[in-house]
Amino acid sequence: MAKQNVADQFVDILARAGVKRLYGVVGDSLNPIVDAVRRNAAIDWVHVRHEETAAFAAGAEAQITGKLTACAGSCGPGNLHLINGLYDAHRSMAPVLALASHIPSSEIGLGYFQETHPDQLFRECSHYSELISSPKQMPRLLQTAIQNAIGRSGVSVVSLPGDIADQPAPDKPAETALVTSRPTVRPGDAEIDRLVEMIDAAERVTLFCGSGTAGAHAEVMEFAGKIKSPVGHALRGKEWIQYDNPYDVGMSGLLGYGAAYEATHECDLLLLLGTDFPYNAFLPHDVTIAQIDVRPENLGRRSKLDLAVWGDVKETLNCLIPRVKTKNNRRFLDKMLKKHADALEGVVKAYTRKVDKHVPIHPEYVASVLDELADEEAVFTVDTGMCNVWAARYISPNGRRRVIGSFSHGSMANALPMAIGAQFTDRGRQVVSMSGDGGFSMLMGDFLTLVQYDLPVKVVLFNNSSLSMVELEMMVAGLPSYGTATKNPDFAAVARACGAYGIRVEKPKQLAGALKDAFRHKGPALVDVVTDPNALSIPPKISAEMVTGFALSASKIVLDGGVGRMVQLARSNLRNVPRP
Repeated sequence: MAKQNVADQFVDILARAGVKRLYGVVGDSLNPIVDAVRRNAAIDWVHVRHEETAAFAAGAEAQITGKLTACAGSCGPGNLHLINGLYDAHRSMAPVLALASHIPSSEIGLGYFQETHPDQLFRECSHYSELISSPKQMPRLLQTAIQNAIGRSGVSVVSLPGDIADQPAPDKPAETALVTSRPTVRPGDAEIDRLVEMIDAAERVTLFCGSGTAGAHAEVMEFAGKIKSPVGHALRGKEWIQYDNPYDVGMSGLLGYGAAYEATHECDLLLLLGTDFPYNAFLPHDVTIAQIDVRPENLGRRSKLDLAVWGDVKETLNCLIPRVKTKNNRRFLDKMLKKHADALEGVVKAYTRKVDKHVPIHPEYVASVLDELADEEAVFTVDTGMCNVWAARYISPNGRRRVIGSFSHGSMANALPMAIGAQFTDRGRQVVSMSGDGGFSMLMGDFLTLVQYDLPVKVVLFNNSSLSMVELEMMVAGLPSYGTATKNPDFAAVARACGAYGIRVEKPKQLAGALKDAFRHKGPALVDVVTDPNALSIPPKISAEMVTGFALSASKIVLDGGVGRMVQLARSNLRNVPRP
């Protein structure tokens, strides 16, 4: 049997850590790795058309499975293309191992063709970024990178010169057990005691939940029921906490709706559960606040804290539920539920005004029909921009659906690449890319990846021929829109030319049938929906000072738009409010 080279050993370790696919674009410095993948039956090479797509796809797969995934780029420009997707994966706490292959080791530091210093360049978007400069560093360096990615929930980067990858591996060392999952973290007794005291002393408690509540839905509901607390959420907490929630008061932030803002500001005690919600202007400044988070670096960096609790949300709530006193007074909870229902009833009118006849088609209507027709186990990947609004308002979580987007990094063009990674995890599961025309056209080349691998992703394209979120930001700042218009092709014709199913929708009555036909199609499909770029009305009194990046950060007023089936949930929750 031929002796392993470093590339063989590298790929073997990835496979042993559970990696099923290596997303990337082949290139000279990567050739030894790609050849090692070719000869290893446990791992597949996924050839994408752009390395940014590779990183987004790996990040999405990691978010769906919770397991380590991997991507790769060749030396210099190749691995630099990974960086945007790696930033997103890292900020989404997705365990991703990135291979940044490198120029010949003897040329590093001499201004060689395509020379960069990837071990330095990727440090800001990773927990670990190091260079293998000798075969003797294998496999310990790669194992350390894997432990960091999984144990700290984020990105690790290994830089590997192509000539080192092709050298004989050192004699096979004893196999080190690899971390494959994260432990639970229980807070200390002193923090639990103090938190119990604070909860028992407060008359009005509000829970505000983020993605850290994943897997803790039952505990949050039991806890909220015991202390009669309204439950609000950030965008990344929506899929984990909104469904089957009789205490729901909606979402806070620019895309928010309902009474979440009021519930967080009118309480005596605000409990932040597993959220790193960045828009601190939406958080109160005169309320007692306690925060529970498994990542200690998140504690207190968004708001002043009266108590910081380091621990998993689920473990912490399991400690609290048997100890806190049951509250019998529902007045605050019922008041917030009523405000929430009233707020939704008010904004839903924007959706109900003849949108099923409006041309160009209202994007709210598209999202609402999509929500109704999509599978109950569907994965939605969402482009940054107005598609975030439609997903936040209309896609109904149920505990089985997933909604993934660039919610922390805020990158354009993420939806299609993420759909690729999501679909590879399960070809039988419906995956829907909610793409904007700006984001889709930015990485449109990887629509060919869907065709090449016959991935049955359904791209629903919200085509308004503009960068409409940017137009909104300009308008709020008092600026005329400029540089935001796009001249688009018939995207459905482009899809058909690529060998996929494509259909264009220009009238509302065509929409449901087009979506059903696309969903029935066995392979990749694109539904190009021509939507109204002026669908949103803007709150009338917002100054330029209220705009901070993506947020109207000094205002509790949100965009006026429909809210889909959420109003039905709010109405049903009101039935639980005792009548005088």
